Amino acid sequence: MLFDEATSALDSIHEEEVQHAIDLASEGLTTITIAHRMTAVRNCDRIIVLEEGRIVEEGPPDELMGKEGGRFQKVGNIYVI
Repeated sequence: MLFDEATSALDSIHEEEVQHAIDLASEGLTTITIAHRMTAVRNCDRIIVLEEGRIVEEGPPDELMGKEGGRFQKVGNIYVI
């Protein structure tokens, strides 16, 4: 399944509900999520960070959050996950 900014137009309450439904529906399946919000990718197994069309970081969210000075960490520090 492919989700392209699936929750971008939702408030935080409805975003959480839809994200939960997406998590349940995609269990055991390969899914690709395109998102700008950290909350939309917090449950992903693997994150790919793109900048100007190029992969600049790749890995599990926890690993990327622990990467000092990394782009994912910089964005993650702005938002509460």
